[in-house]
Amino acid sequence: MPRNSEIEIEGIVFNEVQLLLAEKRTSLAAMRTGIAVLALPLSVLSVLIATSKYYDVIQVIHLFVPALVISAVLFFLGSYLIIRGIMRIRSYDRIILKLKQKYSRIAEFIE
Repeated sequence: MPRNSEIEIEGIVFNEVQLLLAEKRTSLAAMRTGIAVLALPLSVLSVLIATSKYYDVIQVIHLFVPALVISAVLFFLGSYLIIRGIMRIRSYDRIILKLKQKYSRIAEFIE
């Protein structure tokens, strides 16, 4: 029969795992935002390429260069958010795995 202190420790560990899973969901949301931000410059460039026969790049270079710069910034921001989200998710998964190995009674509740 488990002692009171063991039950209390398992409760704390269970709450810690819940907190880690909440942080993992937050990282997934950031990664989803990164994917959306990354898709925006790709769609803008697709429109520019599709409509390129209707304009001469030299005549609209003053509009074209800022659009490319903004697209590049959004591309790098989206890539950063995706990579950061993946790294954090892996980190949280490693911590949860360690807790599952250390506290086997809790492992049955965690997938």
